[in-house]
Amino acid sequence: MKKSLLVIFALLFLSACSEPLPDDRLSYAGEWVSKEMYLLILPDGTVSYKRLKGGGSTEVNGPLKEFQGDDFIVGIGFLTTTFDVTEPPSIENDQWVMTVDGVKLTKREE
Repeated sequence: MKKSLLVIFALLFLSACSEPLPDDRLSYAGEWVSKEMYLLILPDGTVSYKRLKGGGSTEVNGPLKEFQGDDFIVGIGFLTTTFDVTEPPSIENDQWVMTVDGVKLTKREE
């Protein structure tokens, strides 16, 4: 319970530092999942990411700073992470898909 509250407060704090997604990038917003990756991008620019790989996990939570082409950068100041988007959001077989850091993600239905 305490961990959930900390995550909620962190996301609220970070959303205050983020810029909303540009209109032409609203397709990035949503909850994107695969077996090894979880990516939540909110329209207000808040990003939460978790990836399982090689017996460990990586987590990134922060404001979306900017887009560079299809890629996006998350973080504050010099503490940033660039997400490599090789397939931007598109509809495939009636489902939204996107490939980030080499992992094909599907968008959960709202």
